[in-house]
Amino acid sequence: MIKIEQMRQKHIDAVHAVETASFSIPWPRSSFESELKNGVAIYFVAIDDKTGDVVGYAGMWSVVTEGHITNIAVKPERRREGVGAALLRECLKTAREKDMIGVTLEVRVGNSAATRLYANHGFKVEGIRKNYYYDTKEDAFIMWKTMGAPEQI
Repeated sequence: MIKIEQMRQKHIDAVHAVETASFSIPWPRSSFESELKNGVAIYFVAIDDKTGDVVGYAGMWSVVTEGHITNIAVKPERRREGVGAALLRECLKTAREKDMIGVTLEVRVGNSAATRLYANHGFKVEGIRKNYYYDTKEDAFIMWKTMGAPEQI
C-alpha cells in the first residue's frame, strides 16, 4: 500500500533519485529545491506504507486557471502497481480544489503506457510539439483534460 502526501524538503533526495531513474534528461536537484521554496509548483510523493520509502512523485504548476503537470515518475521496480494513477488522481483532485478549468501536460509520443494512463483519466491529445525532447528529437503529445464534475476525476 502507498499513501500520497505533499512533498517536503526531506523528500528531495528520494524524489531526485526517482527522477534520475525515470528520465533520460532528469531535472537537477536544484529545480525541485527552487520550486518547493518558491511555491511555483505543487508536488506530491507516494510513500510505501511498510518501508516509508518514496516510490514515486508528481508535480503540477498552477498557471492562472490551469494546471500543468510537469512530471509523474515511479521507481522502475514499482511501476504497474497503480502508483502513477494515484499520483495523477491527487493532481486532478488538487486542480478541482483550486477551481482550475483544465489540466495539461506533454508526453513522449512513444510512451504508450503514460499516454494510456492519461487517456484513462480523461485526457485527450490536442496537439503535437515537434522535436520537443532535445535528446532524441522525439515529438510530444500535448494532452488536455477539461475539468468536469467531481465524479469524473
